Order: sequence, then C-alpha cells, then structure tokens
Amino acid sequence: MSPVVRAALVQAKWTGDTTSMVDRHEAYAREAAAQGAQVIGFQEVFNAPYFCQVQEPEHYQWAEPVPDGPTTARMSALARELGMVIVVPVYEREQSGFLYNTAAVIDADGTVLGKYRKHHIPQLKGFWEKYYFRPGNMGWPVFDTAVGRIGVYICYDRHFPEGWRALGLAGAQLVYNPSATSRGLSSYLWQLEQPAAAVANEYFIAAINRVGVEEYGDNDFYGTSYFVDPRGQFVGPVASEHDEELVVRDLDFGVIDEVRTQWQFYRDRRPDAYGPLTEA
Repeated sequence: MSPVVRAALVQAKWTGDTTSMVDRHEAYAREAAAQGAQVIGFQEVFNAPYFCQVQEPEHYQWAEPVPDGPTTARMSALARELGMVIVVPVYEREQSGFLYNTAAVIDADGTVLGKYRKHHIPQLKGFWEKYYFRPGNMGWPVFDTAVGRIGVYICYDRHFPEGWRALGLAGAQLVYNPSATSRGLSSYLWQLEQPAAAVANEYFIAAINRVGVEEYGDNDFYGTSYFVDPRGQFVGPVASEHDEELVVRDLDFGVIDEVRTQWQFYRDRRPDAYGPLTEA
C-alpha cells in the first residue's frame, strides 16, 4: 500500500431536511472520488441539524440504527460503488432509550467495519447533549481499512487527551474528528487542540466543523476544517469560515514513521506512573 493517501472531508450547511442533506453529501463524495480521494469523512450528526441547541423530545426522531439504518446502508452502497472508505457520523438508536452520538466506519468494499460512540457528552448552553446521548461504551476502536488504520473522536471529545492517546496506542494513522462547534465558544481552541494532539500522538487528524447558523439556535458554526500532520502542520489551507467546502489533501503516512523516529514519545511514556490519573 502506498504511504500517500488522498483523503477528503466535507464541511456543510444544514439544508433543512435529511433527504437533501444526505443527497448533498453523496454528491460531495462523488466529487471527491473524481479527484482521486480514497477516504472521506463527514461532520458530526451529518444528516441532521445540530438539534442539541434545544432540549425537546421531538428531536429523538433523528436517531436510527447503526449499521442497520437507512443512512449507513446508503453510505455502504456508495462506498462499495466508489471504492472509498467513508466515516459516517449519525445519531444512533440502539434500542428505546439507548441513544448515542456515533460514527460508522465503512470500508472501500462497503463493509461496515464498526462504529465509535462519543465518550464525553457536554451539557452546556447551546450544547445540551446529555439530553440526547448516552456516553460511549465501546472504547476507542481503530479500524483496518483499505487505506490504513483509521480512528474517530467526536467533537467535545477533543478536549480530553486520553482518547487521542488510546487511538495512537491502538495504531491509528488518521483520526477523523467530526464536530459542531460555534464561534466565540471554541474558535480560539480549534486550531490549537487538534494540531497539539497530532504532535503528541504522532498521527494525522481530520478536523471537521459545520458552517452557518441553523434553525434551533444562534450557534454560529465557523467551518475552518482542516487536515493536520504529525508535526502539527496544516496540510494545505484551512477551509472557509462561512462557506461549504470539500477539502481533499494528500497525506504522506510515511511521515508518521519519520516523526516517531525523531520524537520518541511512545518509547518514553511512563504508564507505570499514570495510575493516579484514573483513580476516582
């Protein structure tokens, strides 16, 4: 397998309904494939509005099974058709009352390799996520895909270094971080945290944010999605603050070995000394 992977991400505005939102992302995936992309990831709960700006039971309607729901099935067929790995973040319904903020990882042959459930669930003004989501309970899986080892960390998770490290220890080469984060709350951190995590854990990160103001609140999602390499450097320009954008970049996975040889962070870890960090 070539160490250079052409990867894509999409930052998009809410269209007003699920059907057109999924159609739009399928079109972006086709455009990315035409540009030679081998893997693509979408934003947090990509086929719905960011309904967590309010706390209303009507929004449980957005949840669906994973992998047996309609969105995952459609993206599986698309992945198989395009020969592309797809990271698909959706609102998951495991059973009545068991709802998760989830991302399915689909291989280039259409196989659903598994899913990641968001661990860290905020409960803040404009981000009332504990009303909708149970905390993730499936660990931090890393998936062997046609393009390499891919992990997922979702939005608020990015503030917690432990999951980033768990993904690195499991061999991740590229981690997708689908998000919905608004101007004023976190814009200062957005171009700080993921590059720092990429350096600390020595892999590539795809940081994805929504764009625009949606119908359920005044959160101004500021886009500026990007890929960052294991040296903490942006791979190409950062995406627009205001407009939708498909971002396609070549990621040289050979850089991972170069950096890990130069910076021996994994060799010099001290897990024997870290016990107090997880004591209650």
